[in-house]
Amino acid sequence: MAQPWMLVLFLAPLLAGVVSLVVRRSRVSEYATALAAVIDLLVSIQLLREALAHRLIFWHNYILLDNLGAWVILCVSIVYALASIYAVGYMRLLDEDERLPLFYALFSGFAFTMLGACVMNNVGVFWIAIELTTLISTFLVGFEREAESTEAAWKYIVVVSAGISLALLGTVLFYWGGSYVLGPSYAMTWDALHGSAAQVYPPLLTVSFLLVLVGYGTKAGLAPMHTWLPDAHSESPAPVSAMLSGALLNASMLGIARFLGVVHGTSVSKFAHSTVVGFGIFSFVLATVFIVRQTGIKRLMAYSSVEHIGVQALGLGFGGPLGIAGALYHMLNHSLNKSLMFFGAGNAMRAYETKQISMIRNVLRVSPVAGTLWLLGAVGIAGAPPFALFLSEFTILRSGIAGRYRWAAIVFAIFLIVVFISFLAHFRSMYFQAGPEPKVRRLPGAVWRVVPMWLAFVPLLILGLWWPRGLWNAFMQIYVGLTGGTP
Repeated sequence: MAQPWMLVLFLAPLLAGVVSLVVRRSRVSEYATALAAVIDLLVSIQLLREALAHRLIFWHNYILLDNLGAWVILCVSIVYALASIYAVGYMRLLDEDERLPLFYALFSGFAFTMLGACVMNNVGVFWIAIELTTLISTFLVGFEREAESTEAAWKYIVVVSAGISLALLGTVLFYWGGSYVLGPSYAMTWDALHGSAAQVYPPLLTVSFLLVLVGYGTKAGLAPMHTWLPDAHSESPAPVSAMLSGALLNASMLGIARFLGVVHGTSVSKFAHSTVVGFGIFSFVLATVFIVRQTGIKRLMAYSSVEHIGVQALGLGFGGPLGIAGALYHMLNHSLNKSLMFFGAGNAMRAYETKQISMIRNVLRVSPVAGTLWLLGAVGIAGAPPFALFLSEFTILRSGIAGRYRWAAIVFAIFLIVVFISFLAHFRSMYFQAGPEPKVRRLPGAVWRVVPMWLAFVPLLILGLWWPRGLWNAFMQIYVGLTGGTP
């Protein structure tokens, strides 16, 4: 039954994109995109159920539906659905009706490439899918055609393409190493690399892993390869920012997780995990420093993405059942929470007609409902209970303390406190600091922009109070699939 569902998963955004380009009417395009995104969300739930029941490989060995890929598909589909609904209300504010069909075609194409990357069984084709996400999303980053957004788009494609080229080189070296075990020509699937990795010359395996880590780490926004991220996230339209942060980073981290699984159990496994931990802690610390001194509202959200991708890297690097479960739970929670935060930032930026934190005041008075959700989301993204990110971060922290990376866990715990104080200090000034009454623009289409905030907030609260047993079982299956059940 999985193959028909897979067809629906890919056909929905593809058809939405075609409809947008053919019909060329903004209202048709936005509704077609939202409908396709909701369909994909429902299909992704079914695919996860089937992937947890049995691992599937089909379409001439090019498509792999396993529990890890299905989990990332679910996270991507959630953001795609939320952002598509929000875009209906937000994009109308830009007064770009003639260009909106092109925007929605690119938006659906962006989702299509990310979903495709999640099921690629051939490692080389996975790289192609990730590179396609770059090519399509570049036009979305620069969609507003302002000087800053155009510069951000150029910086994005140059930095990310350079980084992803290193991932290609690493992939070639992985293939070369496998050729000494499997012969000069073989299907470069994830299983083939995993089966041959233990017999590959260790220095070659080490260099190969470092290259793919830096390459996909660049796309994921790990520091110090993160330099594209603050500009791209802050200058994109808010729905695109949500997709970049809540969906694209997850698809990129999927590559790192799979390659960690490839080298697990080999002589370079400990080095690989330690390196991922190092990148994770550096990303977390660096992002915290920039969060403390940030003045732009969307750049604040962008550096928060660098912080949380570092948290995911820590969970994967710590390893073990708690580390993997915490990283996967954090992936979902961050997708929900960061979507909520970018939606709130988009509302504030359009209402106050500024990106500067110092120019945004009395948010609750201006927008009581959306403002309250945004403030609660800020408490959640800062890692406070009872929201879901607290639970996933605490699980990752437990994994670090229980394992051999106690030093990283201690640094992580200290900077969690710094992030909490500094992030909420910015929101205190926007909500409660006295100042002159700002000029505020009354915005139409509030329902479209507030409903997805509710749809993100409610699961965040529920998942912070209750970790479903079914999710824990799913994470344990993924852990066994990545590591064979070994620490």
